[in-house]
Amino acid sequence: MTGSWRDRLSPPEYEMGDWERDIPIRARDGTQLYADVCRPRARGKFPALLSMSGYGKDVQRLPIPVGSASDYSRGTGGIESGMSEYFVKRGYAHVLLDPRGVGHSGGEYDMQGPLEQQDGYDGVEWIAAQPWCSGNVGMLGMSYFACIQYLVAAQQPPHLKAIFAHDGFTDWYRHNYYQGGICLWGKAHHIWRLYDTHTTRTLSERQMPKEEYERRLKALRDDPSVQAYPYIWKLTNNAQNNPMLVDLLLHPFDGPFHWERSASRMFDRIRIPVFLLSRWSAWAIHLPGAIEAFEKLSGPRRLVITETSWEGGFGRPWHENHELVLRWYDHWLKGVDNGVMDEAPVKIFVRGRNTWRSEKEWPLTRTRWTKLYLREGGRLDATPPQPHERPDSFINEPWLGANKASPCVAYSTAPMAADTEYTGPHALYLYADLDGEDAHWIVVINDIAPDGSKTQVTKGWLKASHRELDAERSRPERPYHPHTRAQAVTPGVVTEYAIEIRDSAYVFKKGHRMQLVIRGQSSPWEDFAIFFHLNHMNTVRHRIHHTQQCASHLLLPLVESGSERESIEAPG
Repeated sequence: MTGSWRDRLSPPEYEMGDWERDIPIRARDGTQLYADVCRPRARGKFPALLSMSGYGKDVQRLPIPVGSASDYSRGTGGIESGMSEYFVKRGYAHVLLDPRGVGHSGGEYDMQGPLEQQDGYDGVEWIAAQPWCSGNVGMLGMSYFACIQYLVAAQQPPHLKAIFAHDGFTDWYRHNYYQGGICLWGKAHHIWRLYDTHTTRTLSERQMPKEEYERRLKALRDDPSVQAYPYIWKLTNNAQNNPMLVDLLLHPFDGPFHWERSASRMFDRIRIPVFLLSRWSAWAIHLPGAIEAFEKLSGPRRLVITETSWEGGFGRPWHENHELVLRWYDHWLKGVDNGVMDEAPVKIFVRGRNTWRSEKEWPLTRTRWTKLYLREGGRLDATPPQPHERPDSFINEPWLGANKASPCVAYSTAPMAADTEYTGPHALYLYADLDGEDAHWIVVINDIAPDGSKTQVTKGWLKASHRELDAERSRPERPYHPHTRAQAVTPGVVTEYAIEIRDSAYVFKKGHRMQLVIRGQSSPWEDFAIFFHLNHMNTVRHRIHHTQQCASHLLLPLVESGSERESIEAPG
């Protein structure tokens, strides 16, 4: 195929029709749902794109923020379904569906659960039966809109031909609300305010026997960590103010509640083509979903990982990626030969060098797994520790003062002798003792430039009592914790902690240093916006060991990248 693939995109040849609002759709169990539809002002049948989320269809048509992509109060607000005008003018119908419990739709909100997944199936099949639809349906949107795409695809509606999962997690527990077993309550506290739902009952109240529900609520009420957060503690008396957060706190371990909302448990049922798009700055929730889906899905798929200038992600409504979506659906819903399946299956933006590169797989088969050891004096290098190096320590301060940095220890390499690339999954194997029965580990890898400026590369988390490993599912570079029970730490006993660190593709330039920071708590001023945790509220000394017997180290994916793999053109 000659010329740019952009030359083969559907042109904006149609006039955008008026929105048809509040069209009734009857779900299979009789629940009344409502949708808005916009299609080209022309005769004929068109493929359709379905968008659905808890944010509500009506907000998707509000004025698009201008120049405020990084203003989290205005620049998101749930406006994440995509630009209807862009797709409708290019020959697609756009359908905004409110699942049960959202907007004017009946029933109780199911929070991406089985009933909401069924609503997506029923919505797809209703669309395909309309006289204006060609019978080919895809789905559109980022974040929540992407997560539900996986779940609807797993229901296998016959007319859903492909999906485009733009920044969507796949594991409700690990990627979304429990990072390393640590509750990410800041996100749940914020996100519930964005949902356009009239449901006030928790899912737990609907599913559990009353006695068990009350017992678990009381346990939360008596938990010192919960008592330290008045916003959370009050919910134990008035769960209806944020039922989502209460549900999460009532399910601190992985299990059926999280499984039925996790695409990772359903990958074998997703057989249609899937385009996976994320960004390196999405380590908090969405990045691991794209990686996991690419590694485990068996059908046609493409993976693109780009970068954004801030951790909150793309500007809303992410117009910068619409061409990628259009190309994907032109191919699968319109049958356009645009070469999308002829290209390399993986395209990544390599940070530090700031270039695009095509790859054949993920992780990369040419990876040289490399250990960097934690050493006395805050060093981080390839030489194993000596027999009697002294441990380093810090004391967690549960009542951290405002704008005060949390206590930590840090280790740094010497300045890089040459540009050095680490691309793929990372892991930290940490030997430590605690003077309490539990604690949190939060690890950050930074790039320190010669002028002292700092760039965050990636992050990882682990609750000490969740250190148990699943031997069958773990790999050295990607330890897997079942998170199904807590194992108290024996105070004073040196214990190994295998900590998964999110994937990255990063070049440390010559003269730069890699820095590893280890701390025990997060805070709104140290962690982006809403991505802060329910901290462990006991004062705990963390003591990190690095000796021949307890060789704490990073396991890193060293890659020697060849120029022949460099992409001439960015994917979007």
